[in-house]
Amino acid sequence: MPPRRSYDQYCSAARALDLVGDRWTLLIVRELLAGPRRYTDLHADLPGVSTDVLASRLKDMERDGLAGRRRLPPPGAAYVYELTERGRALLPVLQALGEWGRPELGEPRPTDAVRAHWFALPLLQALDGEGLVEVRLEEGVFHLRVGADSGPVYGDGPAPGEPDARLVLDHAVCTAVARGELALADAVRDGRVEVSGDGTLAKALREA
Repeated sequence: MPPRRSYDQYCSAARALDLVGDRWTLLIVRELLAGPRRYTDLHADLPGVSTDVLASRLKDMERDGLAGRRRLPPPGAAYVYELTERGRALLPVLQALGEWGRPELGEPRPTDAVRAHWFALPLLQALDGEGLVEVRLEEGVFHLRVGADSGPVYGDGPAPGEPDARLVLDHAVCTAVARGELALADAVRDGRVEVSGDGTLAKALREA
């Protein structure tokens, strides 16, 4: 493998960008925050990335200790990629970057791809406490692990078990929350978000 490119600057920001500054790397981290993913799943949820670039970035992430690859036991018998503890520590970096980038969202462009779970990071910041939350959008269903100290912080599909709260909302409301134009609690009070469940997260949202 060729040596890693470096800015060769004695600065922690420059050292960080040596590892994650290449195009697509942080978006791969975003996808792997959902837990172990097969290469084909990553490629499907990163529209626009070439197979060569994706393979190269994953190799770089393995070399740099951000991700690892392992083979699933039968009957799966497929290889999956997953973040290391060092890679998972990039969650607040992505959240801060997403918050900084909110003013750039604007209206969706005709060429913009959308995946339901891309709303997971802004919704994580909009929720306080700890627990499992299932979110239903027009684009699909995903779940969040609010306050998770380790492991996946979100995932595709229904919650793996009884969630502490279920949220049903449309694309417009979720986009407004993601842009920072609408507080989730206000959307619940206005009846624009349907909340069900008996967990503390559901009760807190209904009482906010």
